[in-house]
Amino acid sequence: PETGRLALYLLGLRAACPPPEHGPQRTLVTWLKFYLEEDWAGSRRHGHPLTSYYQYGLGVLALCVHRKRVREEVIRRLLEAEQHSRFGHGDSSAVDTEAVVALAFTCLERERFVGAGLAAELRTATRRVRRRMVEAQGQDGFFGNIYSTPMAMQVFIASNTCRTQPAYGRAMAALLGDLGAFTTGATIAQALPALHGRSYLDIASMQCREEPDTLVSIGLDPLPEVPGDKAVRLVVECREPRCPQRRLYDQLVPVPAGASLLDVLKAAAAQGPHNFTFDTQDTPQGPFLSRVLGLEARQQDRSYWQLLTAPSTSLQMGVADYRPRDRETLILRLSHW
Repeated sequence: PETGRLALYLLGLRAACPPPEHGPQRTLVTWLKFYLEEDWAGSRRHGHPLTSYYQYGLGVLALCVHRKRVREEVIRRLLEAEQHSRFGHGDSSAVDTEAVVALAFTCLERERFVGAGLAAELRTATRRVRRRMVEAQGQDGFFGNIYSTPMAMQVFIASNTCRTQPAYGRAMAALLGDLGAFTTGATIAQALPALHGRSYLDIASMQCREEPDTLVSIGLDPLPEVPGDKAVRLVVECREPRCPQRRLYDQLVPVPAGASLLDVLKAAAAQGPHNFTFDTQDTPQGPFLSRVLGLEARQQDRSYWQLLTAPSTSLQMGVADYRPRDRETLILRLSHW
């Protein structure tokens, strides 16, 4: 199911103030409701959505922003998952998912789409999420990592607690000090609402009106070439039982000094005779590593290619954004969530 992609599209469509003719928009909302049911029903025996709790929560949020009710069972699936801490992906942070779900809960309560009893449960769940975020805030001020921080900040904004919560101020200061990390359209779009003190819930009550067209396209200068070269050690790992041989690839790959991780993968593929292969999928967040050495990350068995820098630090950027240092060891590990 395309739950997450369609939910993001509908949020963007609502924010852009579409023309009065609502026929196509209503059709897309109907499709999103269908995808939500498909997402869960197709994997009932596993007890989790076919896509992820992040996409599932995003779907509920988008429907609420479009003022469309969802069945109580759909809401309780998310509520139960929050209560039993099911949002984490392996060792990675659950901040993004918790934030999206908390925003959905706040929207459902604000729009009065649920009864008083369920509304009280949703308020309690949102408070739990905020408390966990504050407790897990790093020394650097980020909630989880820099890319999950804007979404987490929206939870404080939507619940009107940002002025009374010191953790929010620390997160804003950290975000303002490292804006250069946001280099793709998707990550910039996620940061902008929080930087302006807004959340996705604000578009539900937004009053669309005629505004002058002041948008001007600009040409972006290419990144400057960094002189010199570097060598990056590339390691591919896969755990048993899928791979009896744990380490599948271990080579030093020479690349230009300014090369990204994606450039390293391309150089490794062109570097014989080791027969390195990989595939990516285009996503709103940039290229997503989907297959390495013929091994595919599959949604149905909840596997993904985890990106790490040795010995075990997860990268907080995608393959096109991360620029490894000279002699750094990068690990591609087929993991499960």
